[in-house]
Amino acid sequence: MIRTMVSAANTMGQLQQQLDTISNNISNSNTHGFKAKETKFGELLYQQFDNDDKDKAPRQSQPGIRIGVGAGLAQAQINSKLGTFQQTGRALDFSLSKERQYFNVLMPDGNATKTVYTRQGDFYLSPTDNGNVMLVNNDGYPIADSRGNAIQLPDGAKEFSVTADGNLNVQYNNRSVKIELGVTQIQKPELMEHISGTYIGLPENFGEFGVQEASVLQNLQGGNRNQIAMQNGGLEASNVDISKEMSDLINTQRSYQFNARTITMADQMMGLVNGIR
Repeated sequence: MIRTMVSAANTMGQLQQQLDTISNNISNSNTHGFKAKETKFGELLYQQFDNDDKDKAPRQSQPGIRIGVGAGLAQAQINSKLGTFQQTGRALDFSLSKERQYFNVLMPDGNATKTVYTRQGDFYLSPTDNGNVMLVNNDGYPIADSRGNAIQLPDGAKEFSVTADGNLNVQYNNRSVKIELGVTQIQKPELMEHISGTYIGLPENFGEFGVQEASVLQNLQGGNRNQIAMQNGGLEASNVDISKEMSDLINTQRSYQFNARTITMADQMMGLVNGIR
């Protein structure tokens, strides 16, 4: 009975994590550039009991009895499917129309900054102390260029446009400025860590995975710029499928209830056993 209760309790803890993931997906269904996360379950450790030596009947399954300790989240990976393009008509709204391409954002990290990645492309101009303006996102974080530096521009820009390969053209009265927006191709999104909102980044223990950073992140520079597919005047909508998330939510809640019921039944059976005199 104790084994039954432990298995059910282990599974309930993992189901709660799945519920949290589904809830986060639903709450960000209207967040531009948000990518849903999908969870997959796998069996936890189990014990093998070879107690059927005298049973010679042919079977399709493996011989013996396998008693597990519940199910656990085997993987929670990002769904890279494109969201729909929503026209806004705003010059500083950008959208990437290829999967796994992300804008580079400089996020504060103590006394320094670190590069994180997002597909949310609504940008703004923020004044700086030197009289210029800085290109930032809706959270106020600087947008990086292709070299990883924060984008600063002279004030007084009249017009903004972007080319398909991610070059931002800024028009002034008597001149124009061209800047390469930082765009990174993420080759292995399953290794990335969700930071907050629409931001993802490399985990702190990335070196333990045994892979090189260059095989995960490809900064699209030089000749690789032609791989970028970007347009402005609109934003990418979230790729969350509400109907699927609601179905997953109902199934997960039912699984949680079944495991809770298992604990109750095991407790009742233990009470019956203990009550026998």
